[in-house]
Amino acid sequence: MDKWTAIVLSALLSLPTSYVAASSKRYVASPIESKWEMAINTPLECRLIHTIPHYGDAQFTSHASKKINLDFELKMRLPMGATRDVSLISMPPAWRPGDTAERITNLKFFKQFDGYVGGQTAWGILSELEKGRNPTFSYLGWESRNQRVEVSLSSVLFQRQYDAFSQCISKLLPYSFEDISFTILHYDRTSVQLNKASQKRLSQIAEYIRYNKDIDLVLVSTYTDSADSKSVSQDLSEKRAEVLRNYFRSLGLSEDRIQVHAYGKRRPIADNSSPIGKDQNRRVVISLGRTQV
Repeated sequence: MDKWTAIVLSALLSLPTSYVAASSKRYVASPIESKWEMAINTPLECRLIHTIPHYGDAQFTSHASKKINLDFELKMRLPMGATRDVSLISMPPAWRPGDTAERITNLKFFKQFDGYVGGQTAWGILSELEKGRNPTFSYLGWESRNQRVEVSLSSVLFQRQYDAFSQCISKLLPYSFEDISFTILHYDRTSVQLNKASQKRLSQIAEYIRYNKDIDLVLVSTYTDSADSKSVSQDLSEKRAEVLRNYFRSLGLSEDRIQVHAYGKRRPIADNSSPIGKDQNRRVVISLGRTQV
């Protein structure tokens, strides 16, 4: 934190609330205006939105992933015209005048971008709201360096929607698109069905596809080992490809979104002279494509 930020923050926290309000441009929803809304509630994404009158929206978002994650964005109607150092402060609500303000951390909001906060700090903002406090972003306005801008999140009517948000997070799939967009699965010797471990992985892919309507391509490529003749291997590879084509059809994917290729014993990735190598070559590669938004 530079000297100027430290001086401003110290002054801000020590001044009476009435003085701060008079010397700053403050954006906050009144108790009557305060509204929290679950905008997205699916196993792929959870999004909680709070409207800040005349300023924009505060958004908390968590996505399906191997790790628990949380992003916060302060989406401004007019993006910042200059990069600014920002103080994040936990302010007590007006009806708790005996409580004091507490500094959470310092941030940087970049020119022409929404204000972003991630990880532990984003969880900290939620925690302060749960305590009934108002997390507040304070920075010098880029239009006028003599005026301080304060943007507060109101904790009024927060708890009910926060409970819904927390429940949504608990039901997120434990894998993301990136985790399943390229998958190699395996077969037993002459079976047209995947082995048990691969069937479990395939069910995860299916679950993701059921919820994600943006999947516009499933590419299936089947391969065999070299134990059989070229024609027998090709026939087995085609049968495996057809089983998977029908499987993805059953998920509601249209024919034009499914492409299958049977390569037989061509394109081995391991030495077919060993049992381990043959196991690796008896495979299917499933690649997913999705609409970019």
